[in-house]
Amino acid sequence: MMKSDNPIIKLSNLTIQRDQKVILKSINWQVNQGEHWVVLGGNGSGKTTLLSAITGYFSPTKGEIDLLSQRYGQAHWPTLRKKIGLVSSSLRQMMAEDEPALISVITGKYGMIDLWGRPKPSDCKEAKKILRRIRCSYLADRLWSVLSQGERQRVLIARSLMANPSLLLLDEPCAGLDPAARENFLKFIDDLGRAKNTPTFIYVTHHIEEITPIYTHALLLLDGRVFDSGPIRKMLTSQKLSKVFRDEARVARIDGRYRLKLRSSM
Repeated sequence: MMKSDNPIIKLSNLTIQRDQKVILKSINWQVNQGEHWVVLGGNGSGKTTLLSAITGYFSPTKGEIDLLSQRYGQAHWPTLRKKIGLVSSSLRQMMAEDEPALISVITGKYGMIDLWGRPKPSDCKEAKKILRRIRCSYLADRLWSVLSQGERQRVLIARSLMANPSLLLLDEPCAGLDPAARENFLKFIDDLGRAKNTPTFIYVTHHIEEITPIYTHALLLLDGRVFDSGPIRKMLTSQKLSKVFRDEARVARIDGRYRLKLRSSM
């Protein structure tokens, strides 16, 4: 992999320990411009903690975090965090039920939940532009409470784009979606990833079926450590995933999408 002089993310010997438990151990990882990454691992592998460290909610016990050319401990992380888009099931549950989707999108500019006061005309204009960009203009006036799960995820994508982020973190965004909604959302994400001037994607999951062709690299986590990382086709093999999921795995690639069968489910 070519190393960039200004990587999007660079983790050096990152270790996180809480209450005598080591959650992440000696993580070395670099994400460069032009790459879209998948972070893959089983439950308890450290995926969520890794995102929390990148966004500054978990301080390192040891090691360094460089994000968008800024170093944790030297830069003002709450300001830097506004350059990062986040889409997660937990965020989906925090949104105000009586808020129109347009307002939900605007809150992304300020990194807040539930906008205070009246929105600026310029913010409304920009939010409508983003909704048009992602083909969701029809949702602008709908209240959060009546949006489907798939529509909510799309609004959260629009919300994240409101801050013009350099990095978009997708933390198991398909959790809770039915199969049809999941496929529609994945197609939507794939189209967005192919667009010009799109942010770098980091997609966190333990379902390889959700990995679409836009992703170039994968980080495999096992017990809080990097098991392996690199170009995605070299990572998503039966041999590697058998170890990551501690079960005999068979990986197939059909029409650009991956399929996984584990011995325990055969």
